[in-house]
Amino acid sequence: MRIKSLKLRAKTVVEGFFSGLHRSPTHGSSIEFSEYRAYVPGDDLRNLDWKLYARSDRYFIKKFEDETNRRCYLVVDQSRSMGYGSIEYSKMEYARTVAATLAYFLTMQHDAVGVLTFDAELGDFLPAKLGAKQFHQILVELSRPALGKGTDIEAPLRQVTSLVPRRGLVILMSDLLAPPGMLKTQLAALRARGHEVVLLRMIDPGELELGIKDPAMVTDVETGQQIYVDPSAAKANYAERFEQHRREIESICESTGVGFYELITDKPLDLALSSLIHARNRLGKSGHRSISEGVRR
Repeated sequence: MRIKSLKLRAKTVVEGFFSGLHRSPTHGSSIEFSEYRAYVPGDDLRNLDWKLYARSDRYFIKKFEDETNRRCYLVVDQSRSMGYGSIEYSKMEYARTVAATLAYFLTMQHDAVGVLTFDAELGDFLPAKLGAKQFHQILVELSRPALGKGTDIEAPLRQVTSLVPRRGLVILMSDLLAPPGMLKTQLAALRARGHEVVLLRMIDPGELELGIKDPAMVTDVETGQQIYVDPSAAKANYAERFEQHRREIESICESTGVGFYELITDKPLDLALSSLIHARNRLGKSGHRSISEGVRR
């Protein structure tokens, strides 16, 4: 996260991930790439991907593009609450890095990638396309200054449902500081159209428990409402409501067949990428998976 260039940051995560596969055959052996399948005796050797072999020490046959090409949409929350950060960077900066990392990885797999940003209203929309130029344009969109208002998750999901007629992959990145009930209808609509849906919830480590030590007036960054908080009385209630909110989201994702992950922003990004790749072949069997060292229950 100390790397200033978003492009270089994304490439560093992905290339480091592949280096990890090369160093650890056990870790990489269970990953199935949507673009490839394992080599079996009798396959045409002309279809072997030698570059992937050099990275992973495993033989893979590259599938034809028309078998694998999919449309992928990265839906990124840029609301004011995403600007919070108790460490040296915010949830928004972390989410943008996750989005850029996934865009780079999906571009490598010859998938068409698009982006939709939102806060209280819809922001920029970039239709899914293939290629390096598209990846560059995605970086431009992700790097735009965010005005940061309230959060309305329903509108962008409804927009994706109407704009993406073909089956694809929709990845929502948000801190989900909104009523969970509004999620269910739109997630169900996306799943009904045959889309794979993954929800990545961004959590700053300072949000895991109430960090206020002394009584104070606290301002809601999205609404401007001021609330008096006495930590001695509010700490237990905060923890209870935080966990209740999480359970409601988990239940919605479980019932709609949506992959749900919580990303703590002080954890390595390659853990998220690794778990997401695993999930792409398991969505529909179990909607909820835990990211190693990235989820606190």
